[in-house]
Amino acid sequence: MELRYLRYFVAVAQTQHFTRAAEMLGMSQPPLSQQIRRLEQEVGTPLFHRLTRGVTLTEAGEAFYEDACHILAMSDAALEKAKGIARGINGKLNLGVTSSNAFHTHFFSVLRQFQRDYPKVALYQKEDNMATLIHGLDEGLIDVAFVRLPCESSKTFSLKLVDEEPMLIALHRTHPLSAKADIALSELQNTPLIIFPQAVSPGLYELIYNACLRAGVEMDNAHQASQFSSSLSMVAAGFGFAIIPQSMACFGHPMVTFHSVAGNTLKTDVALAWRKFERSPAVRRFIDHF
Repeated sequence: MELRYLRYFVAVAQTQHFTRAAEMLGMSQPPLSQQIRRLEQEVGTPLFHRLTRGVTLTEAGEAFYEDACHILAMSDAALEKAKGIARGINGKLNLGVTSSNAFHTHFFSVLRQFQRDYPKVALYQKEDNMATLIHGLDEGLIDVAFVRLPCESSKTFSLKLVDEEPMLIALHRTHPLSAKADIALSELQNTPLIIFPQAVSPGLYELIYNACLRAGVEMDNAHQASQFSSSLSMVAAGFGFAIIPQSMACFGHPMVTFHSVAGNTLKTDVALAWRKFERSPAVRRFIDHF
C-alpha cells in the first residue's frame, strides 16, 4: 500500500467531501475518487458511505482512519529526523573525555551551549584514560574525544587545539615548600613523585617523567596512581607530590596546595580529536563550536 493512498484517504475523511479534498490535495476530483476506490478494493471493504452532499466514514473506515493518521505521522517524523541528521541537527554524539579533562569547565560550557543550539542531538559522555579513548575513536565507538598532548597515537586523527594549560605542582599542606607560589622541580629532589601509569597517556607521562629526571628528582622512589584524580588523593595522604593540569586545582582538598612550576616550563595542549574524513554533519557542527 502506497503512502499517497493514505494521504488521499485522510484528506477525504477530514473534509468529508471528495471535491474539497481534491482541492486541498491540488488535484481534480475524478482521479481522487478512483484512488479511493482502489484503496477500498485493496482493503476489501468500503471505507466511506457515499451521500448526496458528501461522505462519512464507515465503521471500518473509522478504524482505518486512526491507523492511517498514526502511520502518516510516523512517516513524516521519520522524514524530518532523517533530514535533521543530514543537516547535523538531529542524531547523537558519543564524546570521550580523559579523566584529566573532566575538571576543565570550558569544555562543559561549550557542551551546554551546543545542547542549547541543537537540543535534538543527544550527547553521550564516556570518561576514560587516553589510551582507551583513542582506541574507542579508532574503532568507531566514540565520535570525538578531548585529549591531552603530546600523544603519538593521536597523530592518526584530525586535531583541533582548544587550550594550552599550564601544569601545576600539588603538595601536601605540611610540606616545607607549601607556602611558596612558584617551585622549581629541582627543589623536590627529596620528595617522591606520584605519577600515573605510562600506558594511560604515554606522551604526557614522558613529558612529566623527563622534566623530573632532568631536575634530579629520584625516580626510583616514584609512586604510581591509576589516574590524575587518584594522584591528588595520594598527595592528600602524604605520599609525595604530583604534577597536574591547572584545571584540576578545583580539586580543593584541605590538605593539598597548588603551585606554579618555576619558569612556567611545563604545559600541556588540550585538543579535540576526531577521525579523518569524518562525514557526520553532527560531528562537524560540534567541532565548529570550538
